[in-house]
Amino acid sequence: MAGRISSADIEQIRSRVNIADVVGDYVALKSAGGGNLKGLCPFHDEKSPSFTVSPAKSFFHCFGCGEGGDVFKFLGNLEKLSFTEVVERLAARVGYTITYEEGGASADHGARARVLEANGLAAKFFADQLLSEEGHHGRDFLTARGFDQAAGLLFGIGWAPKGWNNLSDHLKSLGFTDAELITAGLASAGDRGIYDKFRGRVIWPIRDSTNQVIGFGARKIFEDDKGPKYLNTADTPVYHKSQVLYGIDLAKKEISKKQQVVVVEGYTDVMACHLAGVTTAVATCGTAFGEEHIRILNRMLSNDPANPAEVIFNFDPDEAGQKAAMRAFSDSSKFNAQTFVAIGPDGLDPADLRQKQGDEAVVAMIAAKRPLLEFAIDRSIAKFDLETREGQVGAARAAAPVLANITDAITRSLYEKYLSDRTTVDRGAITALVNEVAKKSRSTRVASLSLDAAPPVDEVERVLETTMPPVDLRDPTNRKERWLLEVAVQLPEYLDSVTRSRIFKIYFSAARHVAIAKALLEELAVSNDRLVERMAVRFDEDLATTFREIAMSPLPVRDEEAKEKYARGVIFSALEGTVELEKNFYLAARTRADAAGDAQEALRLAQKLQDLDRELVALKSRR
Repeated sequence: MAGRISSADIEQIRSRVNIADVVGDYVALKSAGGGNLKGLCPFHDEKSPSFTVSPAKSFFHCFGCGEGGDVFKFLGNLEKLSFTEVVERLAARVGYTITYEEGGASADHGARARVLEANGLAAKFFADQLLSEEGHHGRDFLTARGFDQAAGLLFGIGWAPKGWNNLSDHLKSLGFTDAELITAGLASAGDRGIYDKFRGRVIWPIRDSTNQVIGFGARKIFEDDKGPKYLNTADTPVYHKSQVLYGIDLAKKEISKKQQVVVVEGYTDVMACHLAGVTTAVATCGTAFGEEHIRILNRMLSNDPANPAEVIFNFDPDEAGQKAAMRAFSDSSKFNAQTFVAIGPDGLDPADLRQKQGDEAVVAMIAAKRPLLEFAIDRSIAKFDLETREGQVGAARAAAPVLANITDAITRSLYEKYLSDRTTVDRGAITALVNEVAKKSRSTRVASLSLDAAPPVDEVERVLETTMPPVDLRDPTNRKERWLLEVAVQLPEYLDSVTRSRIFKIYFSAARHVAIAKALLEELAVSNDRLVERMAVRFDEDLATTFREIAMSPLPVRDEEAKEKYARGVIFSALEGTVELEKNFYLAARTRADAAGDAQEALRLAQKLQDLDRELVALKSRR
């Protein structure tokens, strides 16, 4: 069995493969200037080319759908190959002989195939067992919840017998080994050999978007079962719970067609939605909804502003459900869609609602969705008594950070009015409060220059600082930040380390820019060589998309002399902005020193302000 491919081999193959040649096998490329090539994106439908390849950087990026990366990622995503398969295919292309390291991670892809084969046979076994005499326990469970035999067949529902070895013995009779069944997560090792992981439970096969069974979910039926209510497959070579959405096999076509996703909380909720006619429903499997799930869904959503897609979350109205909704809100900007929340009448989930009120009630619940942003505002003000002036003011202050995180000016304006109507606080006061909070995140970074501790940050603001909303480049401040990052990435030789450290410490305000600048500062301190490759692997796919845009965006100049002039102009402008921010900090610090009667500190700060004024004059004279 072959071992792991050495990192040295991977780098050799990377250096010998021209990404333009590989991409050119799939995409008609034309020169786009600056050494870049452009063509129609193979990952989404488009009429105008927005797919760019940079042979010099060995990277590709689509400015339309955000897909991008190196040659390994291009081939893997397009051909649905594992990383090892991609490396082996590219090695064959350039005639390179791979040396496998002994004792490394297995590169035997037969193991993955065996897991999938075992899962498929296990799904059939469970489905057959549902029709057995013992399977009446499972049938009774489904019937009691309004699911008939046709529903069971549609979703492949099964029954795991109570015995310890029923499935294991069956699969071993078909040629599977103990080790293979353990690897597949179908069996566990005990003192007397292996035993079935799922016993005496209703079984849901979990399929991927290609309809292959990758795992199982199992619901407890018997009171003497000491396990959890729901037991899911542990991570295996084919199952990773953070990347799994139950129902995606049935919903994927409808999601793409309707440009809508309904995210519910459980297997029976997915079943109820589909049977009621809400055929875009999916659910996570034993984990919170996260970034990997967002990426899966975004591949099916068009990101068309003229016809925006919808992601509708259905949560229980209890405290856990409310918190889950707020977590979803913090990630809402990462979707290629507008986000909503739908809560059932009397707090009923889709399965209970369908059973008690019928299919029409489930459809009506989803149709009565509310914008997730509106829900987040209402959630933030729920604890305040809006009948009192104090409560109205407190509510306005509590909701302001939510509004400050809205990048679109029109949307922010609409929700400022909404908050004003809800609290009866004057609209102008709401706007001023939101603007104050928006600026605060920038000023707190300036405060880090001080030897004193930065002021405490409200918990709501800490939550907002962890979000990565899209950067609105129509905003002049964001646009200037983006220009500086483009220069730092594409022309790093013009930004010396001292100036870079000073500017990067406080200049950036957009959350994505802050994260990229921090990583860039660390990487540039090491070397300028292969900067784009080293940076790209530091981020998750969402942030990597923004970085690729920065790395691949054409600069407004071509020849070297013009590039230097442009780079220095952008850097001087950023340095001026940094000095202005530093002045604001020292002015505030001097005011505090005066109020405290600390004459010596006030004098020191006044001298610092004079130095900054002189520096600012000198900078402006050089432009």
